[in-house]
Amino acid sequence: MHARLTEDAIVRALNLVRTGSIDHENLPLADLPVPLPADDELLLKITACAVCRTDLQIVAGDVPPHRLPIVPGHQVVGRVASMGAAVTGWAVDERAAVGWLAQACGHCAMCLTGRENLCPDARFTGWDRDGGYAEWMTAKAEFALRLPEATSDVAAAPLLCGGVIGYRALRIANVQPGSRLGLYGFGASALLAIQVARHWGCEVYVATRNRAEQDRARRMGAAWVGGYDETPPARVDAAITFAPVGSVVVAALKALERGGTVAINAIHLDRVPEFSYDLLWGERALRSVANYTRADARAFLALAAAIPIRTEPEPYELADGVEALRRLAAGTVNGASVLTMDPA
Repeated sequence: MHARLTEDAIVRALNLVRTGSIDHENLPLADLPVPLPADDELLLKITACAVCRTDLQIVAGDVPPHRLPIVPGHQVVGRVASMGAAVTGWAVDERAAVGWLAQACGHCAMCLTGRENLCPDARFTGWDRDGGYAEWMTAKAEFALRLPEATSDVAAAPLLCGGVIGYRALRIANVQPGSRLGLYGFGASALLAIQVARHWGCEVYVATRNRAEQDRARRMGAAWVGGYDETPPARVDAAITFAPVGSVVVAALKALERGGTVAINAIHLDRVPEFSYDLLWGERALRSVANYTRADARAFLALAAAIPIRTEPEPYELADGVEALRRLAAGTVNGASVLTMDPA
């Protein structure tokens, strides 16, 4: 055990005990026993954890948690405090990151064909096992990630879900250099996806009802900005929807060129309303984006360092995590909320 933590230590964490309203009764700041790493795990002293819409959906119950109580949070940056006896390739005090994918079986048909994101036995951080709304956590060493050295902990945290899954969405939508791309919704994930798309020379159209997000999209280089009910100036080769609203999927289909793909970047969608088959005909495709692979994460983090991708973190203390979630629910977050922990 690392010298800064003993086996009888108590750690502070936001511990979800029931779903529903976003408040301190359902998500209290609690004192929990120190998590001890298994043989294949790292123990991390957390420095930052970004707040994701999926966290909000788990806390609210829109995405039912796989167990309760649970510590949410899956965009985690920290330092290795100790490790299990079977761990190799990591060192104490090394910086490590943890994302949504906590583990996969490694031997099913999906894992063996490079699709561990679809593993039926996959486990997810902050959903199946305790996440990063805490001072300490454990993580499977093989699923921990290394970060670009030039990026601070607070700036790096938002890359770990919105960035990585946004990157996978670009791939699922078959976005090519120079493509015309539609982004529907312009929150934290789209803010990172547009930077990759612009780096690839894409012409990007952004649809969002939020005026502040429209202004930000223009500043980020969008060629056209409008509302969900407005028609872009030309059909798009690919589109990604970020809003968890099915009607937005239909709006994206209406703007899609023949042969194009709409990628739905959401773990939860209210419903997809009935629409005319004419919108899908012409070999248009609808695809969901489910999780990510470690290969996705490594490729995106390397690209993020090369571009470099800029995040817009809004720091909160751990004790203010409920307020961060409330602001996300209200749509008043300008970039990405990030919980920061006091150094040990």
